[in-house]
Amino acid sequence: MTHFPDAGLGLKPRHYDAALACSTAGLWFEVHPENYMVAGGPRLAWLEAIRGRHPVSLHGVALSLAADAEPDAAHLKRLVELARRVEPVLISEHLAWSTWRGAYHPDLLPFPRTTQALVRISDNVSRTQDALQRRIAVENPSHYLKLDGHEWSETEFLQELAHRTGCGLLLDVNNVYVSACNMGYSAEDYLDAFPAEPVMEIHLAGHAPDPNLGEALLVDSHDAPVAAEVWVLYERLIRRIGARPTLIERDDNLPEFGVLLAERDRAANILRDPLAEAA
Repeated sequence: MTHFPDAGLGLKPRHYDAALACSTAGLWFEVHPENYMVAGGPRLAWLEAIRGRHPVSLHGVALSLAADAEPDAAHLKRLVELARRVEPVLISEHLAWSTWRGAYHPDLLPFPRTTQALVRISDNVSRTQDALQRRIAVENPSHYLKLDGHEWSETEFLQELAHRTGCGLLLDVNNVYVSACNMGYSAEDYLDAFPAEPVMEIHLAGHAPDPNLGEALLVDSHDAPVAAEVWVLYERLIRRIGARPTLIERDDNLPEFGVLLAERDRAANILRDPLAEAA
């Protein structure tokens, strides 16, 4: 199964049966590989069953590509073994760090976009791609506070990372909206400047206001439907760069499978005809 379809869903255990039974054309599923990097057991068996019916993508959260260290060798080895087992159509990770001296943290943390960081991250991406023997996609992060010391804009940093390593990019439109609101810049300008050619995948997700600060700080919560503003940005993006595989992410407050499938269908319709959807 080599053809990469149009729009997909993040796969959660409560939806395994519905996902396996679904025959929607072009549907694919994405999982966090960290939940499946085991030798066997029911969860891995379910993933292999799904893989027999639908394409599967691996979206990592623990390689810590922006850490001041190489990716953990044992973790990378387990990722390679899982990739060989399920043959995903795409593997992606985040432009962030989450490890420090062997300890894993539960957040995808930001960093100053310096040339020194670019060299280090390029090396980590290249090591990962060499181990996997394939190209990966790197995702733009969400931002919640301003950091000093940036030498590159984020879009330029990602473009140069793709140029140096040959990696692709995963463009998360909700992350763009959340970051633009939190940092006070234009989400439209960011999307218009984002390098089009390396984009291998797009993510759409929901967000929520911070419990204490309200709308002054938006959180990339993945616990709500895709917001209307994010759909507008997505249509704008597809009109510029053309159709790219698109995923609906939902990690909490999970609705029934059919509700998520309806969001997925909306993305698929935009991919087929963004001008019609905008009208």
